Amino acid sequence: MKLDENVDVKIRRSNGKSDWQTAQLGDVIELFDSMRVPLNSSERQARQGEYPYYGAQGIIDHIDGYIFDGRYILVAEDGENLNSKKLPLALFATGKFWVNNHAHILRGKQDVADDTFLLACLNNANIKPFVTGAAQPKLSQANMRQIEIPLPPLPVQRRVAGILSAYDELLENCQRRIRLLEAMARALYREWFVHFRFPGHEKHPHVKSPLGEIPQGWDVKHVPDCVDINPRVVVPRDGEKPFVPMGCLSNDSMLITDVESRAGNSGAKFQNGDTLFARITPCLENGKTGFVQFLPDAQAVAFGSTEFIVLRSRTLTPEFIYLLARSDEFRGVAIKSMSGATGRQRVQEQCFNDFQVVQPPHVLLDRFSAIVAPSFQMIYKLHLQIQNLRRTRDLLLPRLLSGQVNLKEN
Repeated sequence: MKLDENVDVKIRRSNGKSDWQTAQLGDVIELFDSMRVPLNSSERQARQGEYPYYGAQGIIDHIDGYIFDGRYILVAEDGENLNSKKLPLALFATGKFWVNNHAHILRGKQDVADDTFLLACLNNANIKPFVTGAAQPKLSQANMRQIEIPLPPLPVQRRVAGILSAYDELLENCQRRIRLLEAMARALYREWFVHFRFPGHEKHPHVKSPLGEIPQGWDVKHVPDCVDINPRVVVPRDGEKPFVPMGCLSNDSMLITDVESRAGNSGAKFQNGDTLFARITPCLENGKTGFVQFLPDAQAVAFGSTEFIVLRSRTLTPEFIYLLARSDEFRGVAIKSMSGATGRQRVQEQCFNDFQVVQPPHVLLDRFSAIVAPSFQMIYKLHLQIQNLRRTRDLLLPRLLSGQVNLKEN
């Protein structure tokens, strides 16, 4: 096994194997922390652009410049996730991007460590002994370097990486399909109900309305006339039931993930077909809006964060309500209504009282939902596939990294 002469490794026998070794992370990586440049929020606002700006747990903005170009491993330097590990400790950043001073940037040394293998080791490592600070957890550069990782021969590392990459490719395919299905639903919503290019629109003359010209036979209504806001839902107090924290909502899709089970019934209450709309900044600004479809049957109910506004169709359809809530117009009205202390401002529900929407005929609404509802259902099925793939990969990962799986070529 070819190793850098400065790499301090120890022979480790696993299941009788003597070709697996261990090494401290710092001995097998190149570190690029000195190239990091933090920008505050006002500086980023003045430099909005196309390049991702990374923080401790991923992309937090896009700006007009980049520092790195290629594929690097980013490791969180600070944050609550160092203790909870609800999210991966490490991730790949690829292409042209910028990194602030809350993430370490590294690569494996050439001919010593495979980057995909390193990423898996970091996300599987017990980092608790290396994290300092109770109120503000921190993984310093010096402590990160001391993390001990398995180091089999490079061909074995690459075979492990190949297996993990196959899982990652399947996961990305599912995620790509989710993004595509949701984008298609949003595009169809805007085509039919914003631009009024629905099937047969050529035969419908337009008439004047408070919102400008709309197709004849359509109505203009205030939101409370067609949407129930925080409708009454009876959730039993006794026994555990699904609970949805704000963190369960995705920034870029309808998915509600990692639902918990809790006793009680304090907070927002909802059922299948409802839309959960974040009322608090920065969640609202990041687009957190979820569509409830994870409950087992029509009678099932759940509860969640007090920071949700629950939206339910009265005269529209559930799919239409979700896509309306995702629209720039709806979110814009909500954001303008925010009040409260800086950083924790909340949407004022009464802002929707004067917000007007165009209500199409029920025949067209039903036709629209018949088209998009299967996409919503497919998105949820793909989410379940993602959960199963991740569960299988997570069970396999420690076995791969401990040498318990025979990876020798025949």
